[in-house]
Formats: sequence, structure tokens, C-alpha cells
Amino acid sequence: MQRDLEIRCNTGRYVRANTEGSYIDGLVMSSCTTPFKGSQCRPTGLESYYKSFLPDSISESAETRLIYCYSEVLSGFAAKLTEVEAKSMAKKPGFLRAYPDRLIPLLTTHTPDFLGLHQGRGLWQPSGLGKGVIIGILDTGLHATHPSFNDDGMPPPPSKWKGSCEFPAGCNNKLIGAKSFPNSGVGAPDDEVGHGTHTASTAAGNFVQKVESFGLASGTSAGMAPHAHLAIYQVCKEDGCSGSDILAGLDAAVKDGVDVLSLSLGATSMPFNVDPIAIGSFGATEKGILVVCAAGNDGVASSVTNEAPWILTVGASSVDRNFRSVVTLGNGEQLYGESLNQPKSFKPSSLPLVYPNDGTCFTVDANITGKVAVCDAAGDEQEIAEGIKIAGGAAVIFLNPQLADYSIVLRDIEFPSSKMTYEDASKIKKYVNTTRKPTASITFDGTVLGVSPAPVVAYFSSRGPSTVTPGILKPDISGPGLNIMAAWPVQVGSGKNGAKTFNIISGTSMATPHLSGIAALIKSAHPDWSPAAIKSAIMTTSDVASNNRKPILDEKHLPASFFAMGAGHVNPSKAADPGLIYDLDVDDYIRYLCGLLSGNVGEIVRRNISCSKFGSISEAELNYPSMVLPPGSTVNRTVTNVGKANDVYKVEVEAPKGAKVTVTPPILEFSKVKEKKTFTVRVIGGQSGAEGNLRWVSRGHVVRSPIVIDTKISLSTFSLYFLSLEFSLSSWNFSL
Repeated sequence: MQRDLEIRCNTGRYVRANTEGSYIDGLVMSSCTTPFKGSQCRPTGLESYYKSFLPDSISESAETRLIYCYSEVLSGFAAKLTEVEAKSMAKKPGFLRAYPDRLIPLLTTHTPDFLGLHQGRGLWQPSGLGKGVIIGILDTGLHATHPSFNDDGMPPPPSKWKGSCEFPAGCNNKLIGAKSFPNSGVGAPDDEVGHGTHTASTAAGNFVQKVESFGLASGTSAGMAPHAHLAIYQVCKEDGCSGSDILAGLDAAVKDGVDVLSLSLGATSMPFNVDPIAIGSFGATEKGILVVCAAGNDGVASSVTNEAPWILTVGASSVDRNFRSVVTLGNGEQLYGESLNQPKSFKPSSLPLVYPNDGTCFTVDANITGKVAVCDAAGDEQEIAEGIKIAGGAAVIFLNPQLADYSIVLRDIEFPSSKMTYEDASKIKKYVNTTRKPTASITFDGTVLGVSPAPVVAYFSSRGPSTVTPGILKPDISGPGLNIMAAWPVQVGSGKNGAKTFNIISGTSMATPHLSGIAALIKSAHPDWSPAAIKSAIMTTSDVASNNRKPILDEKHLPASFFAMGAGHVNPSKAADPGLIYDLDVDDYIRYLCGLLSGNVGEIVRRNISCSKFGSISEAELNYPSMVLPPGSTVNRTVTNVGKANDVYKVEVEAPKGAKVTVTPPILEFSKVKEKKTFTVRVIGGQSGAEGNLRWVSRGHVVRSPIVIDTKISLSTFSLYFLSLEFSLSSWNFSL
């Protein structure tokens, strides 16, 4: 009977055998004190030590079984083992755990303008643009010849760069490195999916003029950090990403010398000690690298993933651009929808309107000829449209489900169409069901800018609270992720292949590289800032109001909660000059882990830690830029002045409903840059889920921290889950 096992000793990948004896990859952990390289496992002096963990029956073939040796973000190796062999390894002295390898899913021309990034000003001054910063992209590879990755105006890579390039034609000053890992492909890390090309160009694509997609969104394309360098690590293919490959990519990126890591991928929430992204990103953070990850695309409460506080977790929102289509009903009512395919040949004449099979539209008959079909957007829209086209239909109107509400996610449909919000869908259904001979026409308005309200949280963006660490507010931040245009390997729609190929897609995968690129801009402006400092700057300067100066809304056009949008929507210009930062170092995270895991932190931090000596804190006590607090709590926070030497800040508190919040002292007076000040926050009462804000205000800065009341958590350190080990950690040698 097949069964996944978890083993840990050194670092490695194991495989369980099915009845035919074939291998399924998994992951094994153990101490590994010598640095190794990439996808080869040649431990030299430790070779006999590694082989000692493998069953005697396979010791002679160990070289073919060992896949990776990790040294930077994890201590151990990856190997192929059957289930029986894995059980045999579990009996070895010093063994801790083996993880089965698992598949982790993959989760522009206008967004720089929308985010306030303009050429020649602020973070986009000629001396800035992310120069000198290396962004590592872990994804499906890259279409290296795309013009978004030209190196016009780019300096050579920094001297610290140690990576290599596996593209046969080589790399350049923009694309400085590229590697592929076995489970994601063979040979050069060419992107056959498109996802990696899209995310890389969003983070750091260079300027490309006169671009468009589907004949829409014309203009000059650029990523957030147009002159940052890119290092590509192909760890994913279309059906997902191997956990062992992700760890290998993280390990290689740290060795290579990246500054920011961007991962538009994530699995369901899981304890940190069995989460390869949480473990690997801790190791990267320890080396001063900011890791930016997608929050997930499940869109419901407590679905957020990548929750570790050392990760910048990103939700998705809309921008102020629509690809407008107008549906005019026979009664004269005009309703605004959106469409990617807007054929100029389609005549906006009034046509009969039909609602086949109560909107399912999976089967249609000849009665649809020459008519406009009304279909629920509840399946493969491309397939539905093709069926209507074959049956002789003239066009299709897709109706958003209640779940999506005002969020319209556009698909590539090569057929005249319009997609409507749930509110307008209800109006269309009512009209069809109450009118004897309903009619409608569709006209196309192309690209429309300045749409309000924007941003709006996208319906698919995963929400908090975190199930692993509910005392940390997740996601951290939101950024553009709905209908985002960026580079693509091939032409989409009905266009012909050419060099300037772009696509418009949606997801927290699209929001993540926006934040990665913005983090690179900040890193370029402040090279001495820690990952936590950059995180803090982004979070405390974020916007909570949309372009109509009213609160940011969710997909239902209700005020978005902090569990939906994070601290707010990113504001790059403000983030470059935050005034104060909430800083953290690795020891702070370890004390937090000691409180969260009842002391079992060795699997994450890769060394023995005595929590009784090291100390522990609750989640609420971590010096985080946002606060999730139970009633009756008292916590301290420490801020560092990164503004002017003699700045004075006064506190302003917007208390959560039913709560009284006091801050001591109410004024922070600084005499120099990098000076630290500690203040105390006390909370009395409050309804669970109630939200408020704490602001430190000076003449030039507003430093805002969200406050959320949660009656289910405690300020005392507690065990969210307990990790039971078969063997004592004291017999282990965890390397740094």
C-alpha cells in the first residue's frame, strides 16, 4: 500500500515506490556542513557520511540516487528512495525527518503609472530604476529573447554575482543568470508556460515601446525596477513546482548573490517545519535577502498561504484600467462589461438575446444562430464560446457568479464577448426572464483609464487570518494582480507571432512581482536596509483609500478588511521614505518560533536552539509593522528613525470598535538618524475582528500600523502545533 513518509536526517529527497517499483520523489533532511553546488551532490569529505544514511543495498548506486545537496537555506540532501528504503533510513542514528516531495501550484504598460512611478522622478530617476540590485525569480523559466529582457542602459552585474547562465545564447547585463532544475525541465530554462516570463518582466522588465496585447493597452511597457538585474531559476512547469526544486532554486540563488527573491507560487497552509518555502526563505532571510511570495488564489477566509513573518506575503487588487465593452439591452439600459477580444468588424446592432439551458451553455442548438447567448461564467469560457460559435451564435455575454461579484477576470476568447459584474448579470437575467423578445447589442470601447474605484481587492485573492500563525496579520500587502499585462513567449489572441508579445492574466502571481520590483527599488535606494526594514517601509506607507479618496473596497464593494488587503495597497514613492521602520533580525524570529512551536525550532533554523536560554515571545510581541491583539493585551514596539535627525512624532490612534487603545509615550523625539525608540500599546476591550490604526505623525511622514482585535489568541506563548520527534535534537549537528 502506498504511503507518504516524512523523514529527516541530512537534507535530501526520497521517493516511495509504487507496486511497479517506480520512484516518486520526496525530501529527506539531515545535517550538511560543507557547501555544495546546484543539482549535483558531491560531498567529497562527507560522501561516506551521506552514504551512511542510505540503505546498504543501494550504497553503490548512491551517486544516482542523490539529487541535491543544500547548504545555504537548508542543511541536507535530496535523494531517491523507495518507501522501504526510507523506513530503513529512519533507523539510522542522527535521523530526524524525511519529507515527501510535493507539487506546489503556481499561484505591464500601465501599472507603473497607477503606482506613481514616472520616468525622471522619484524612484525612477535615471540614477535609480533598481540599478545594482539582483532579483531572483523562481518560476517556469524565461523566454530569453523577449525585448523586455534587453540590457539597454544596464550596468554590468555587481561584483558579488557568482551565478551562471544555462541559455545557449548566453545572458546579458539585464538577464545575468539562468538555471534549470531536473523536475522542471531538461536543458536550458526556456519558458514554455509563460508564467515565468510574465512575472519576471513585471518585476524588472526593461523599457519596451509601442507594445499592446489583444490590440489593447498600447504604450511603453516596463517592470517595477526596469534596471534591476534578473536571475532566473526554473523550478516549475505547467502543473506545478517540486518542493525539492524550490529548495534547490532558493539554495542556488543565495549562493549566487541575489538581493530579492520572488516566488509566485504556494501550497495550502502548512506548519512551518514541513513547509519548504518557509524553511528555505528563513535561510535566505538570514543572509539578508527579502523573500516575496504570493498569498494564494483561494479567495476565502483563512486561505492565505506563505504566512511566515519573514516573508512579504502579497494579495491581489485591481488597477484603474478597463478593457470596456458596453451591453445595451432592448429596454435602453446600458451596462459596462469588459472583454479582451474586441473585433472591429463586429457590428453593434441589436440582436436577439437567449439564455441557453439556464445559462450553463455547455450544449446549444440551432436556435442560437445569429443570436447573443447569455452564459454563466462557471466553466471554460473559451470552450463555451467555441461551442456557441460553431452553433452559429453571434456573440456571448458572460455573467459573473456571486463569488466574483465586481471582479472581472478576463480570458482569451476569440469570439465577440462581454463579461459582466454579478450586479449587472442579475439585471440581464431579470430582463431576459421578463421580456418576450429580449434583445441586446455589444459595442467595444477599447482601453479606458481612470476607472474608479481602484484599487479593489480581487475576489480570488486569499484572505487571512493565518491558520499557522493567527497572531500575525497576513497577507502583508496588496498590489496589482487583476488583468495585468506583461511579457509572454508567444502571441496571444488572433495576432501573429512577433518579438513584442504580451499577455493579460490575473492572480496573486501577478501581484507578487510588482512588490518584488518595488522592494528592489527600495533596496537600490537604501542598500543597508534589512529585509524587515524594507517590509516595514512598504507596509507602514501603504494606502487604505482608493482613487476616489474613500476606503479601499473588496470584490463586493464593501470596505476591505486588513485580512483581505493586508496593511493596505502598496505606495512605492512613500515606501522609499517611510520616516520610521519596525526592524527585526534573525534572533527575533527565533524567539517568535520558540513561542509558536514550544521550542522545536531546529528544523527551521538549522541549528540547535535552547529556547529556555534563548527566550520566547508570543506572536503579538514580535516587532511587526502590523498588530493582531487580544483584549487586555500590552505589547511593546520599537521603531528606528530613518528620516531626519531631529524628527518629532505624535501618536494618533483610530481605535477598533469597542476597544480603548493607549500608547505610551504619546510623543517620540529623535535626535539622530538610526536612533531607536520603544513605545507601549495597551488594548482594553474590543470586538473580535474589529480594526483600527496606530499612526505616528511628523511634519513629513505618516507611519501607520493596522490593529486587529482577535479574542481567540493569547499574549502568552503557546503551541499552535506540537512537533514530535523520534530522535533527540541534541544528537544533531545543524550548520549555519
